[in-house]
Amino acid sequence: MTRKIAVIGAGVGGLTAAALLAKRGFDVTVLEAHIEPGGCAATFFHQGYRFDVGATLVGGFHPGGPHQIVGEQLGITWPIRSVEPALAVHLPDRTITRWSDSDRWGEERVRVFGSQAEKFWSMQERVADAVWDFSACVPTWPVASLNDALHLLSTMRPDLIPIAPLAFTNVRAWATALGAQGRALMAFLDGQLLIAAQGVARDTNGLYGAAALDLYRRGVAQVKGGVGNLAATLANAVEAQGGQVLYRHEVTSLRQGEACPRTYIVETKRGSFEADVVLVNLTPWAVAKLMGNEAPARLQKRVKNLQPISGAFTAYLGVDEAALENEIEHQQVIVDPAQPLGEGNSIFVSISPKWDQVRAPHGQRAVTISTHTRVADWYALADDEPAFEERKQIYLEKLIDAATIAVPTLKQHIRLTMPGTPLTFERFTHRVRGMVGGFPQKSLWAGWAPRIDRGVWLVGDSVFPGQSTAGVTLGAMRVTREIEQTVTLHQRREAMGSEWTIGKAI
Repeated sequence: MTRKIAVIGAGVGGLTAAALLAKRGFDVTVLEAHIEPGGCAATFFHQGYRFDVGATLVGGFHPGGPHQIVGEQLGITWPIRSVEPALAVHLPDRTITRWSDSDRWGEERVRVFGSQAEKFWSMQERVADAVWDFSACVPTWPVASLNDALHLLSTMRPDLIPIAPLAFTNVRAWATALGAQGRALMAFLDGQLLIAAQGVARDTNGLYGAAALDLYRRGVAQVKGGVGNLAATLANAVEAQGGQVLYRHEVTSLRQGEACPRTYIVETKRGSFEADVVLVNLTPWAVAKLMGNEAPARLQKRVKNLQPISGAFTAYLGVDEAALENEIEHQQVIVDPAQPLGEGNSIFVSISPKWDQVRAPHGQRAVTISTHTRVADWYALADDEPAFEERKQIYLEKLIDAATIAVPTLKQHIRLTMPGTPLTFERFTHRVRGMVGGFPQKSLWAGWAPRIDRGVWLVGDSVFPGQSTAGVTLGAMRVTREIEQTVTLHQRREAMGSEWTIGKAI
């Protein structure tokens, strides 16, 4: 009997899992509240511009990378072009060009950080190679069952043993121990990890940080038409494999079936859907809210103790091409390394490529500037409109001022300005309180496994390994395999006439 699977949310993680499950013969329905797919990796159209909602930089398309593996399995040709150089990082006293080409990056890092940091960078690359190769085997981390442990052991290799101690330290301590020091280097590491791991070097696990720092060496890309076209490509793949994607279907609750407690009822504003398995592409807070009193006690307890994650303040700009002719398409600016990052002190600038003429009117480009921000500070002013608008204007000016460090003539060439706060993200992406980007990867021992309940699974940036389209794709590959194994076990037990009993784990 074909099992029915409902996927709540058409983000990259949910759509990837949906397409893979549909290919494996499951009856898959994706339910999306918005009018188009993508979630925080969507693209929206406004006054002739196509702006990326949140994610603007993508990786994982290299041979053996998660997008490459999924594309090969689904017969997808991704609408991307590689970017080189990948990034420019501006510190007060220097600019670092982050090349994907190994030789050019090697020369650049010696130029800006000195040869004393080379031992660290050399080890970082070796560790990253081992971690990426390991992750391509879809390891089940964190371990949530005996099957997970057995699968993990089956993927272990000798080259992982020497680097295992990095699982118990952070990137800053590891770099310092290897003699890689200096304010510029630490500021660079903090900025890179804030983008890729949601935390600075002292708060990012060593093994995870090595892979996160390797994003640019593996190669990054621009997506034709905007990042949202990754999700659109995946939505087409779902349908090509026999599944369906339904838009304007906002889910309001998730409960166990009444006639058969082994099924689930997914209620939407347009009707209800019955499913044997539900895959939720939302945050844990949202899952607990949808399940209400039926949420497992362990989920309720863990959600209650979860610390808020960052939101984003974003400036969406339409800019004359004349200001951007010679600019690198992705740039990071750290205004004052001595101060905490985020809140306008560190920004990320993404410029639509000149070759992608659908992104902006003729002679112009779409520019996105973003910074990490505390969501609580914005919601504290939600009922005070004058104060809220004043804060929004202050942040908008801070971001544009910081961006002129990277693009000196930016201000006089701006044609369109549109700010986005965490409240904007919540309204359009349905992320709880506008929190984006997943949990900081401080410890490998505190991540989320995908199983929420007997037949309820989690996918997306809340599940290890976390944020980025590459990260959520790895999580989707894992959850696909585990759902397939679980359902196969169920079918075997049904064939033997025994009850399906699966332990709960989070």
